[in-house]
Amino acid sequence: MSIIWLNGKIYPVDQAAISPLDRGVTLGDGLFETLRIKNGTVPHFLWHYQRLCNGAQVLGLPVPEQENTLQAIREFLACAGFENGSVRLTVTRGVAPRGLLPPEHCKPTVFITGAAGVFREQSVRVCVSELVRRDELSPLSRIKSLSYLPGIVARQEAERKGCDDALLLNMQGHIAESTISNIVIQTEAGLITPPVTEGALPGIARRLLLDAGVMQERPVCYEDIVKAQGVYLTNSLSLRTVTHLDGKALSCHPESCGKIREILEK
Repeated sequence: MSIIWLNGKIYPVDQAAISPLDRGVTLGDGLFETLRIKNGTVPHFLWHYQRLCNGAQVLGLPVPEQENTLQAIREFLACAGFENGSVRLTVTRGVAPRGLLPPEHCKPTVFITGAAGVFREQSVRVCVSELVRRDELSPLSRIKSLSYLPGIVARQEAERKGCDDALLLNMQGHIAESTISNIVIQTEAGLITPPVTEGALPGIARRLLLDAGVMQERPVCYEDIVKAQGVYLTNSLSLRTVTHLDGKALSCHPESCGKIREILEK
């Protein structure tokens, strides 16, 4: 049976209810984090929570305390019946009157869902989106907000082109990321990834690779990908090797793929 942790209680999914007046529903006013679950633990929880708080500061949105958040995830896992997979923590601003300006005081809606699974590896074909760009100057480019319409539009575009994902350019025409992942490129000088200042989300897998000292930050252009020895898309739940860009076959680099996998699977 699928369950959900909602505002402090566990419900069967089909019995849980969120108000249609919730700003998360009406305006996408909220944040989320997708966390990997490994052997019943929550790796890198503090990094996820820190990013949640950073987003909350941008939005002026209250979020649960750190210990309460971790305890809620543990309560969910105790009832969910799996030790490996993922959980999604969602925080909305809650029910409020109509209008864009949030109320001075709000009662956030907090819920947790999840699913069993393992760290995924796969090969993908990608295209560069012609419809959507990342605004690297916007504070929203650095947070995990509920407003995911740009990613949805780009993913639909990729589907129409026979691709599995789309790469998003920033306003300067540089590569920022994909719809759901950071991009990592194997060059002759080593692994590189676009800086956050280029519109890349500060991903947790990205941070792992940077902290391990195996990857450097550098602006990335289209030609960098075409000439790369290997191209990868990373997030907390998966490592995807890019085999084609806009129909062009790309080089593969098993050694760098193995190095990335080893770090991300720890």
